[in-house]
Parts: sequence; C-alpha cells; structure tokens
Amino acid sequence: MLDELLAELSAESVELDLLVGGLTAEGWATPTPADGWTVAHQIAHLAWTDEAARLAAAEPEEFQEELRKAVENPSRFVDDGAAEGVALGPGELLTYWRQARGELQEALRAVPRGQQVAWFGPPMSPASMATARLMETWAHGQDVADALGVKRTPSNRLKHVAHLAVRTRDFAYLLNDRQPPAAPFHVELTGPEGDQWSWGPEDAEQRVTGSALDFCLLATQRRHRDDLDVRAVGTEADEWLGIIQTFAGMPGKGRERGQFA
Repeated sequence: MLDELLAELSAESVELDLLVGGLTAEGWATPTPADGWTVAHQIAHLAWTDEAARLAAAEPEEFQEELRKAVENPSRFVDDGAAEGVALGPGELLTYWRQARGELQEALRAVPRGQQVAWFGPPMSPASMATARLMETWAHGQDVADALGVKRTPSNRLKHVAHLAVRTRDFAYLLNDRQPPAAPFHVELTGPEGDQWSWGPEDAEQRVTGSALDFCLLATQRRHRDDLDVRAVGTEADEWLGIIQTFAGMPGKGRERGQFA
C-alpha cells in the first residue's frame, strides 16, 4: 500500500517537475492564482512542506520546533517558508525540491509499522502522509498550470485526492467551528477514464455526485463551486460542499466564480 502511494506521489511530482524544469527566470516569476505567489513560490512551498514532512517522519523532535514556529506565527509561517525557497533562485530551488521529495520517500518507508507521524493537523500514518503530499503536489501543480496556461490531463491519481477529501470531512467541519454530521455520506464520482468511484453506504440520505476532477478541484479550493460538476443531495451534503477542504491549514477564500471560464 505505502509503496504504491509513494510511486503515485513520485509520478505526480515528476509531472509537475516536467512543467517547471525548463522555465526561464521570467517563467518562474509568473504570478499564480494564489495571491502574492509566483510559480517559484508554489514549488518552494512544496519543497518546504516535503522537508517538514521528512522531519516529522525521521526527526520528530526537530519537527516540534516547526510546530512551535507555526503556533507563534500562524498567519505568516507558510508564506515565510515559501519566501525562503524563492530566495534560492530557480536552479537551486529545483534541486532543493527534488532532494526534499526524495528524502521524504525514504523517511516514510523507514517509519515503524503502526507508528503515526505528527503533522500541523492530526497525526497520520505514513500512507496518509503520502496521500496528503500527493494531494498538495497536485493542487499546487494546478496553480502552476493555471499560471502558465497549461491544461493538464487528469489521471487516476485523483482517486487519492478524492479519498482524502472524503476522509477529512469531519476535520473540515471542525476547522469551520461546526459540528460534524453523525451519519456518513455517500460520495459517487466519475473518474477520468469513466470509472465510478464511491465511498460511504449506498443507502445514505446525504449524497454527493459528479466529476472526480471537479470534486478534487473543489476540495482543494482551486475552483469555485458554481463552476463545477459536483452536486449535493441533502442539506448536510450541501453544507459540506461549501466548506470542504483537504489541506490542514485554516480555510482560505478559494477562487472567484468564473475565474477560469
């Protein structure tokens, strides 16, 4: 399971690497949909987070220092980490990201069976951490693709992103100071190759259906809900789609309606 997830994470990273590897300095400085962030900021954030995840897996005491920084400076520590990477310059930054993501893979493989890895959100298994890193690589890769005007071909790796969104349903409610629903939802999505992916009981009253790609774009807050083929049946399911997020940080403002029409 872990080896499969790490292979998928590697493939997602390589796809993004191919997108940025040949960019000029001007290309690295292209603004992305994230306010104040260029392409370089997006890659720097991935490198910084991969390094933080490696620390959490291999040097948990060192990671506690990162947690302390986050608590002391919750509104800036992510931006500050990205800015440090940008300051390296494109060539050194790309090398840093490649090294960080490679070392993360080794660290996750070395975590003893049954041991959880601390994080900025709830602790995770190595498999869950790999899934979270795949999600974030895909999401920030979407920002890069949008900035560069590139239309990516979705892959079945999206199933991991969708799975994470379903698994973190209650976490999204808690982040928004709301009580999670007691009953599970049924989620049924159409994958890029036409396959049907589903989670939750078939007879659940609260249901979400639609495109897997669009569901993942919504769950990572890369598109406005009104621009997507994602539908809710039931008031609780509808509420969830309004607050859904796969990432551990505080809720963001997302994207504007029609921004990518």
